[in-house]
Amino acid sequence: MNIKLIVIGETNNKDLKQLVNQYISKLKHYIKFELVVLKDERKKLQQNVQIKKEGEKILSILKKNDFIILLDENGEQLSSVGFSKFIQKKLNSGMKTLTFIVGGPYGFSDEVKAMSKQQLSLSKMTFSHEMVRLFFTEQLYRAFSILNNEPYHHQ
Repeated sequence: MNIKLIVIGETNNKDLKQLVNQYISKLKHYIKFELVVLKDERKKLQQNVQIKKEGEKILSILKKNDFIILLDENGEQLSSVGFSKFIQKKLNSGMKTLTFIVGGPYGFSDEVKAMSKQQLSLSKMTFSHEMVRLFFTEQLYRAFSILNNEPYHHQ
């Protein structure tokens, strides 16, 4: 199985980018992982226009057979162990690609929401889109360390 994380906009914070890359490097030990960064809109746009444009970019790269999960503050919350069990179920299902998406600052278009199979929340708190990349890649690495009975996660 492949796991993909789609995000809107580059991060200019080199330290944050380095941390994300460290977890991506660790993930490659377990799974094929890809971070897809879509170019953000640099101009000031009305909220509904920005959501629509970002949605079009996201939809343009999704594949029909991708299992799409939106990372959204209103989604289901899982513990780290719960998330590892969720990942294990997806691995066992034989699906080809599990795609997680972080929306832009105003969320997801209705078309992207319609394509998704599920929504997960990393927290009820709101994080910057740059930080979500770090938190998600770390939690994904933690999930695989739990599944492989490695000492990274402590209960």
